[in-house]
Amino acid sequence: MPSPRTAGLVGVTGYTGLELARLLAAHPHLELTRVTSRSEAGKSLGELFPHLRATRPGGLTVTEPDPKLLARECDVVFLAVPHGAAMDLAGELVDAGAKVVDLSADFRLRDPEVYKQWYGLEHRRPDLLEEAAFGLVEFYRDDVRSARLVANPGCYPSSAILALTPALEAGLVDREGLVVDSKSGATGAGRGAKVATLYCEVADTFRGYSIGSHRHTPEIEQELSVATGSALTLSFNPHLLPMNRGILTTAYAFLAEDADPNDLRKIYERRYAGEHWVRVLPEGELPQTRYVRGTMFCDIGLVIDPRTRRLVVLAAIDNLCRGASGQALANANLMLGLDEAAGLDLAPLVP
Repeated sequence: MPSPRTAGLVGVTGYTGLELARLLAAHPHLELTRVTSRSEAGKSLGELFPHLRATRPGGLTVTEPDPKLLARECDVVFLAVPHGAAMDLAGELVDAGAKVVDLSADFRLRDPEVYKQWYGLEHRRPDLLEEAAFGLVEFYRDDVRSARLVANPGCYPSSAILALTPALEAGLVDREGLVVDSKSGATGAGRGAKVATLYCEVADTFRGYSIGSHRHTPEIEQELSVATGSALTLSFNPHLLPMNRGILTTAYAFLAEDADPNDLRKIYERRYAGEHWVRVLPEGELPQTRYVRGTMFCDIGLVIDPRTRRLVVLAAIDNLCRGASGQALANANLMLGLDEAAGLDLAPLVP
């Protein structure tokens, strides 16, 4: 039996880092051998997170990030650090010969001026933007296989792009008037202490935030523009749900004048035929976050409103697994020549 491939994880203490450690603990061919955190260096992973104590990576000692060491010892390195910090680390790692999956936003946007506009930073490694593969496997599988650097998609964009791409590709809906309305669990805001995500601020309420200005907007527009062949603009409106994990996205599009509503379901079923993780639900069934929790599944429900000539697409994903760490692992599997689904054959965490 061949020796396992090795992985490093920079930024293990956030929610996405923890989810990656959980997934890698049971991976059959990829072993987590290096974990880093500037704030928790010197402690064991199991000491920091008791739920990992009895797992394979639980005995690892957390160290300071050292790009040269990571590149030398690891077949792939995951970056679970904030935007701005990732671009320098990714650049150093790629320059040192490592394969990198970046979970931040630093390499998702192909235009550095768009990145500067939405994130308020000059991009310090624009030379890597053109070669970075966008890691949504259903659309960029071949690019990911040959990539040195993969930009892992954002959680909201993953659901929105999967929801709308088939209809836009087929020309069955208008490019104008697109609306994406998404609701996320609180883990989507990260693990850092913030008043807005304290229990008493999140529980027993429901609120929108960053309406019309959320940083995932240009990522969604970029990828849906690929589907249509020309630039488009949409309205993206996120909300915070009083639950830990999960995203439910509802996307609205007007049917094109010559669109046959009977073709829509067939288009979606054909587009995702053979895609293990996208489930187009039967007519009359709508997705729920509980049925994708802890998995890579994206459940899609289609509703055609003939009165308004509107297509309504609902997509449910788990923001930590499909929307971040599980997707990162699928990308790493492809980069290393492993089975795409290795370590990701997961049943939903129900209830």
